[in-house]
Amino acid sequence: MYKQNLYSIHTSHLKDKKIKNKNRYKKFKPGYNEELDCVIISKDGTIGDIYEIQGLKVAIPQIPKQINGSNLKKEDQVFIKRERPQSLNRIKTIYDFKLNKEDLKEKYYKYIDIEFNYRNDGYWFMCNGVPCYITGSHYIYLNWTKIDVGSPDFRQANRIFFYFWEACKLDYRSYGMCYLKNRRSGFSFMASSEVVNIATTTKDSRFGILSKTGGDAKKMFTDKVVPISTNYPFFFKPIQDGMERPKTELSYKVPSRKLTRNTIKVAGITEDIPSGLDTTIDWKNTGDNSYDGEKLQLLVHDESGKWERPDNILNNWRVTKTCLRLGSKIVGKCMMGSTSNALDKGGDNFKKLYYDSDVTKRNKNGQTSSGLYALFLPMEWGYEGFIDKYGYPVFDTPPEPVEGIDGEKIYTGVIEHWENEVDGLKNDSDSLNEYYRQFPRSEKHAFRDETLNSLFNLTKIYEQIDFNEEMVSKGHITQGNFSWTKGLKDTQVIFNPMKQGRFKLSWIPPNTLQNNVIEKNGIKYPGNDGLGAFGCDSYDISGTVGGGGSNGALHGLTTFSMVSDVPANKFFLEYVARPQTAEIFFEDVLMACHFYGMPILAENNKPRLLYYFKRRGYRGFSMNRPDKLRGNLSKTELELGGIPNTSEDIKQAHAAAIESYIEEYVGKKENSWGNMYFQRTLEDWAKFDILKRTAFDASISSGLAIMACRKHMYRPAMEKQTKKLDFSFSKYKNEGLRSEIIK
Repeated sequence: MYKQNLYSIHTSHLKDKKIKNKNRYKKFKPGYNEELDCVIISKDGTIGDIYEIQGLKVAIPQIPKQINGSNLKKEDQVFIKRERPQSLNRIKTIYDFKLNKEDLKEKYYKYIDIEFNYRNDGYWFMCNGVPCYITGSHYIYLNWTKIDVGSPDFRQANRIFFYFWEACKLDYRSYGMCYLKNRRSGFSFMASSEVVNIATTTKDSRFGILSKTGGDAKKMFTDKVVPISTNYPFFFKPIQDGMERPKTELSYKVPSRKLTRNTIKVAGITEDIPSGLDTTIDWKNTGDNSYDGEKLQLLVHDESGKWERPDNILNNWRVTKTCLRLGSKIVGKCMMGSTSNALDKGGDNFKKLYYDSDVTKRNKNGQTSSGLYALFLPMEWGYEGFIDKYGYPVFDTPPEPVEGIDGEKIYTGVIEHWENEVDGLKNDSDSLNEYYRQFPRSEKHAFRDETLNSLFNLTKIYEQIDFNEEMVSKGHITQGNFSWTKGLKDTQVIFNPMKQGRFKLSWIPPNTLQNNVIEKNGIKYPGNDGLGAFGCDSYDISGTVGGGGSNGALHGLTTFSMVSDVPANKFFLEYVARPQTAEIFFEDVLMACHFYGMPILAENNKPRLLYYFKRRGYRGFSMNRPDKLRGNLSKTELELGGIPNTSEDIKQAHAAAIESYIEEYVGKKENSWGNMYFQRTLEDWAKFDILKRTAFDASISSGLAIMACRKHMYRPAMEKQTKKLDFSFSKYKNEGLRSEIIK
């Protein structure tokens, strides 16, 4: 069964007396509320449920006493577009309206006032027996926005989207949203609806549109924004200047050439002629400096994950960000949404921007690194053909067909449908990755890369990754750090679970196998040798110029054994980090080896780790290279152990080791799944390039762990020593009384 994890709802605050009192007197103001640590999107002075969406808490209004659709049967309670009076459809402009008699105009004033209220405050309706709130922007989208198929459907996913967007608008700390979407999610139309909605209520402002190309931005403007504006009723639409369907700029100004003596006379007195907003909507060609130096009220950033080089979304955002602020005050917002290109085609820039927008990671000013707020809605929440009439996705295959939002029957759940599609593409990794990017169920799906040059079996790797993501909540991974008991080195190592720990463990040995270290002649040896081994990609220098440098990596892998407490052929430890000093890393590695009582195979081209082990008396833990006999080892190899990374034979053997492990133990089996739970390592394998090995720390160390556990496979064959046998016969001289041997 699919478990909903898109949002959670908090209600405990509603029991607080202060909250009750403020609700009674309608004292809550829209915007960020520090006391509740949430963004209030309610406009009526009350708060109800608090939705937590991807780390952002959003407070909606309190449930009102009267709700639209309450008089209907539960099964008939769906979103219904508000019916507009037919006679109003004939009125195209404010001038036409003024031509009507006063009693007729009075008839429509109430309807118009209610529409403006819904537009500003939002709208409540009953949905299958549950009170449902939508924002004003969402209401305008559903009721007054024309899209390619006519009118939009009500979808619960869009309700959450507009909650999040409303919070972005009202939060003084936010520059807007960075929305990681799936294909056909409706973002372009929702964004177009919003830009028209805000532009038609704002004076002296400018609104901009960008897309992956200038042509795409123009198409969005002419095919979406302009028709939406044109379709607005006269009471929402300001006076427009210029062409009715412009190609470059939509201008809400007073068109003086259209104001004649006759029109003024017909309208009555001059004061009745509404003034223009002096607001414009336009689009720009794609580039780093598209809107440089211009002040924007709203920027719609469509398909920002598909900017291909040399265009760079990161550079553009650094420039455009300044258009949305005056000093430190944010005066405009950005509505950014996109699927992702392959990482090497510009998707890597959008990926960075998205993860820099994590609302759970803020600076001291309360802002994310990018200033935007990241939102991801999995494909199962908005996949066409799998939405029921109440706007909810049909996740699991129903026992009986379900009526869809389009009136058609839904026989299969969206999860099963998606899995069937994936299964059909499992032998075509590039098509599979494209499907993942277009219809992602996770952020990692959305940022899948091209796989044309992949060295390993990506189908198996991605099968395992997807399985792991489904099993995250089952607690297969424990994170933490190792330490010596009471801080006394070379005694007993203990594991301390903690969220930010450098180690990730999927198996902890029983107490009888922990700290199994044997000491002989002052040298310590692993007591669990034969049960598993470690592989390590070390580094020698604590810091580098600019604070960069590769990570140190350590992996632990078990072997096949008859010990029941030890799982066979399982990666049980992942460590990919670069602590402040190299010595901290060395000690981390040593403690892991001590705790598990297993040997380690490390690269000896960076020998400080191996020297560290020897000085501490742990030379017995450092494995010799398995491809040479002891008598053929160099003096340094005999002293320290380890294996070089320069030999071409070693590089090939290392890659072959990973490849064989993936084929045997990763991904879907006949009746089970692989137990390789470390996502970072799996992703590193997916990208591994044997010609650029140094960039793949996790692959290096994990491959060495496999080689260490299979050392017998690399042992050279001993040369046969042959000894000649002497089969010659002795000869004797038989002269005289005694025979003498002839020498």
